[in-house]
Amino acid sequence: MVVFRVSGPRYLNLPNVITLGRVILVPIVFWLLVSGQTQLAFFAFVLAGVSDAVDGFIAKRFGLSTELGAYLDPLADKLLIVSIFVALGVRGALPSWLVIAVVSRDILIVVGVMLSWLLDKPVRISPLAVSKANTVAQIVLAGVVLADDGFGLGLEVLRIGLVWVAGALTIASLYAYLQAWLRHMSG
Repeated sequence: MVVFRVSGPRYLNLPNVITLGRVILVPIVFWLLVSGQTQLAFFAFVLAGVSDAVDGFIAKRFGLSTELGAYLDPLADKLLIVSIFVALGVRGALPSWLVIAVVSRDILIVVGVMLSWLLDKPVRISPLAVSKANTVAQIVLAGVVLADDGFGLGLEVLRIGLVWVAGALTIASLYAYLQAWLRHMSG
């Protein structure tokens, strides 16, 4: 058994390298999708999911959590899901309104965080419960669409249901973050 020992915070430890690998997968998955290689994109998506679980396990099990990892891990997840949604939207596999909602929500959150820092009222970044549910819905939807398109599983009804669930949670999450941001900025 391999034991990792760390003396102080190291930013390029194994979990962070795995996370960086997931970031590198983003343009690869995007290219696979826009070039019509949906099966390979599905397997890369699954690999990204496995790597997310592995880096989290290693970081917790061996005490290798870092501040960099705390920011990089969710950023890698967001980059992957947004790129998949954009590519699937371009291909017509997801409705444009949902792609616009997902991308706009993430842009607005980033703008809100940056604006609060510029106004010297930095906001503490922590995911809300509705945001976690939103992320799960988006990941499940992406996985179902990739699997259905890649392997012809006939999941149209499930896809339609998941589109509406992901859409509703995306809007609810944006609303919740907007409320929290306005409370923070006014309080």
